[in-house]
Amino acid sequence: MIKFRLFRREWRWSPALLVGYLAMMVLLCNLGFWQLRRADEKQALLDAQYAAQMSVALDLNQRIPGEQELEAIRYRKATLQGHYDDAHQLLLDNQVHDGRPGYLVFTPFLPANGQAAVLVNRGWLPLGRDRRVVPDLSIDTPVEQLRGRINRFPDVGIRLAGGGTPGEGWPVRTQYVDLAALGVKFGYALAPFQLELDADQPAGYLRDWRINVVIPPEKHRAYAVQWFGLALTLSTLMFWNSLRKRRE
Repeated sequence: MIKFRLFRREWRWSPALLVGYLAMMVLLCNLGFWQLRRADEKQALLDAQYAAQMSVALDLNQRIPGEQELEAIRYRKATLQGHYDDAHQLLLDNQVHDGRPGYLVFTPFLPANGQAAVLVNRGWLPLGRDRRVVPDLSIDTPVEQLRGRINRFPDVGIRLAGGGTPGEGWPVRTQYVDLAALGVKFGYALAPFQLELDADQPAGYLRDWRINVVIPPEKHRAYAVQWFGLALTLSTLMFWNSLRKRRE
């Protein structure tokens, strides 16, 4: 039996119980501090994203950035001159908004200087009553210049075989964006990013672009409080159990 005095009282614990308690305390506290570090990382990521949105808009007609530059320019505002190729469009399937299934509509925008086409995300469109009916995605008024936000393409947790292979006809439906397959389908090179069309731009659908992380900083801090709370509860039970045994 291990004995020591604390708070003017004598506390007694068995060696095995004390070792188990200390091991659990180290684990719980480490988990709590790890969640706090994750919260700081997520906050720094959000701050960087907001800063990118506030920076000067990129002129994509000067140059289309490559894949290796995407992380540095992600969430930057950008402008582009050219025209839509609305005869060839993409419907990204299984996109849910407020619990409703639908599509994200991607329309290639061909730069005026002949660079790689940029897939413009024109927004979310709800699924109709019959999946076999293709929605009308035509653009009535010609668009020669647009503005949007650079971002990666939406991804899925599990890529099923063939889910990114475009089918026959137009608009084409896919489960995820496979640029190599789509480049063959469209017949021209595609930029390695999407341009999320600004909400005030014409020829768009529901656009609710947000800066998101899977778990926000606030939730990480809440998890940290839970881990520290478990450590405090464990300590309280340990001392209460020792005090009860001493009284007995």
